[in-house]
Amino acid sequence: MMDAADYSLGGIPNELPPIREVDNSVPHAPKRPQVLDENERRLAIENSLRYFPKEWHHALATEFLDELDRLGHIYMHRFRPDYEMYARPISEYRCNSKKAASIMLMIQNNLDPNVAQYPHELITYGGNGGVFQNWAQYLITMDYLSKMSDDQTLVMYSGHPLGLFPSSKESPMVVVTNGMVIPNYSSQKDYERMSALGVSQYGQMTAGSYMYIGPQGIVHGTTITILNAARKYLGRTSEQGLGGVLYVTSGLGGMSGAQAKAAVIAGAVCLIAEIDPVPAHKRHSQGWLSELYEDLDELCTRAERAISKKEAVSLGYLGNIVDLLEHLVDRGITPDLASDQTSLHNPWLGGYMPSGMPFEEGLSLLEKNPDEFKNSVQSSLRRHVNAINSLTEKGTRFWDYGNAFLLESSRAGADVISPDGSFRYPSYVEDIMGPMCFDYGFGPFRWVCTSGTNEDLKTTDKIARQALEKLSAECSDDIKTQYLDNIKWISEAENHELIVGSKARILYADEVGRRTIASEFNKAISSGLVSAPIVLGRDHHDVGGTDSPFRETANIYDGSMFTADMAVHNFVGDSFRGATWISLHNGGGVGWGEVVNGGFGLVIDGSDKAQENIDSMISWDVNNGIARRSWARNSGAISAINRAMDSDSRLVVTVPEIVDENLLEDIFDDTR
Repeated sequence: MMDAADYSLGGIPNELPPIREVDNSVPHAPKRPQVLDENERRLAIENSLRYFPKEWHHALATEFLDELDRLGHIYMHRFRPDYEMYARPISEYRCNSKKAASIMLMIQNNLDPNVAQYPHELITYGGNGGVFQNWAQYLITMDYLSKMSDDQTLVMYSGHPLGLFPSSKESPMVVVTNGMVIPNYSSQKDYERMSALGVSQYGQMTAGSYMYIGPQGIVHGTTITILNAARKYLGRTSEQGLGGVLYVTSGLGGMSGAQAKAAVIAGAVCLIAEIDPVPAHKRHSQGWLSELYEDLDELCTRAERAISKKEAVSLGYLGNIVDLLEHLVDRGITPDLASDQTSLHNPWLGGYMPSGMPFEEGLSLLEKNPDEFKNSVQSSLRRHVNAINSLTEKGTRFWDYGNAFLLESSRAGADVISPDGSFRYPSYVEDIMGPMCFDYGFGPFRWVCTSGTNEDLKTTDKIARQALEKLSAECSDDIKTQYLDNIKWISEAENHELIVGSKARILYADEVGRRTIASEFNKAISSGLVSAPIVLGRDHHDVGGTDSPFRETANIYDGSMFTADMAVHNFVGDSFRGATWISLHNGGGVGWGEVVNGGFGLVIDGSDKAQENIDSMISWDVNNGIARRSWARNSGAISAINRAMDSDSRLVVTVPEIVDENLLEDIFDDTR
């Protein structure tokens, strides 16, 4: 076995390592745009050399300039470790703090080639969600984590390890910020410049805060979304299921690849388009996509047969979503449900490929003529929307999946704006997840068993299921369905073979559910039933950690949807309530400049202190969001925060008085 020192210690090596050849066994990030002028290119090289001794500068300057010119970013590939990258059991990390070791585990999991989208460019998901900006930052960070003690805090500036600072055992071990730029400098153009200079990065929240657990999270979130959409739009009960329901969408790369599997778990027929052959064939070979077609007529014939037989099956189309939707219109097939999960938060760097050209031609256009590529994407979006409009006129229910589809379509001049100036279609959060889940405190609670054993994961699955079953028997009717969905999920999770990377699990739970499950985990660690600490966390797709007007907070209607007090308060509040590490991000999910995210990681070890942190931090992390949603006059959140106040006399929240609409009508009628 490799000595822990090989991957836990050392920082920048004492001798200049040899140049690394490009490894084509893993996918690589597209070339980033060339946005720097000559003075800025000099500055980028100067910035990158700060990590290394002067005697290396001449050799590295030439090499880094070549990377900048070829790739649009200085990744420092020479310094990429040659050991295998994956989440090792926590016992294998050389450290002075088990909490710090747990963070090392999570970082390596985010860079595992089986988990990360572009592992050698340190990008975990979403096309530009980086863990670090370069490999020097990785080496120094791992070195700091291996040597730090519980009374130090590691400060991370957009992937850069600023250093270890004296702190206290009550303080977070790591404080992460990503993309915290002055608001006037938060455009996409600013991002590209600062990224190329090596002074800021887009962390995608769970990538840049080391909390990504592979596609399992989005599989679960998508499953829950489809189930709730069928309830809301089609009147399908849990007992009826989704047999014969046709769901059409696009995207099989990165997180969007979860859609096919989620639809099958939900019981629907899924048609899903993917223009890039690599993720399409990958999802098919791994079994997440049932069947793959290149002929639209064959695909549609198969779909009609599946609908009639009420099969749970996913049928992929290797081609552009626009062609698929237009073919459905021409053939007279009307999907019940439809959405899109291409990466339109990253539209000009390959997140969305234009119709009318093969994938490779699109990539070539992106590299050679970015302006023409942008024009082609916008033209494609207009066609895309026209096809959706035709289908919805026949009865299809379409929603935006929080991927900036409606936003970028509107910017392209597509027909997505209603007469009152609002979007023609709802965000899935606005219409489904917000009022049905988030307002009640339900969101993506996740955990990682640091032992790396299947036995611990199975034990935690059982503990979580039993906790939910007990709570569901006592809960109010307005949240019972959510409890039952997640009991079914956790009961079947092992069978769906969702583990990629670390031994992790996710489910949706409310504040009581998360706190109860975490407490039971802590007892299990203390008794030895679970053999090692557990890392608790969540996604950004949640109740209180994210201010995102086009996704997580899309159902906030009091005018505060563009404010970010909630996310910042989650970050700050978690810090002094026991979080092991905390993070604050510009961006996450729908793009730089569009979102503010606050995240955390909490290590529990069976101790009384861990229980204190569970009770204090998890309660705050959820109830902060519910309180804000309540103040926005969301009825579900009002009832949820009142229940929370009834259970803890220390919680006193400002609750809104509801204004009589007739009063407003009378007043404004009198002033006309």
